[in-house]
Amino acid sequence: MPSLYPHAKGILYALKDKGIKVAIASRSPTSDIAKIFLNRLEIESMFVAKEIFSSWTHKTEHFQRINQRTGIPYNSILFFDDEGRNIKAVSGTGVTSILVENGVNLNSFKLGITRFAQNSAPSTSGKQKQLKILDFIHTK
Repeated sequence: MPSLYPHAKGILYALKDKGIKVAIASRSPTSDIAKIFLNRLEIESMFVAKEIFSSWTHKTEHFQRINQRTGIPYNSILFFDDEGRNIKAVSGTGVTSILVENGVNLNSFKLGITRFAQNSAPSTSGKQKQLKILDFIHTK
């Protein structure tokens, strides 16, 4: 049974309280098991989009689907991931991307919020914001 990283649940609930939308972009050959874990961890309902599927490409395909599903522009998304190649690929779409080592914690979250604020274009100030989080679940 996986567990959440220590700060994950608090961050998720804080985002929900603020009305910030959260999505998952996960590359997994066992998407059915990943979805079961989300349910068992009682956090599945917190996500407006769950793009969990195996892919030989970078996470950009996941983000295309999230964009199509939610209509939220790439420059209004904050992304956390533990793989540099995903950070590089997704950053190219205009998404603010933060590399994390062992999941999202309060320090990496604060860094992400700061960079997101710096990168936010004035044209998105009145639009709906989305915060995309990955690496909340510890499976080791």
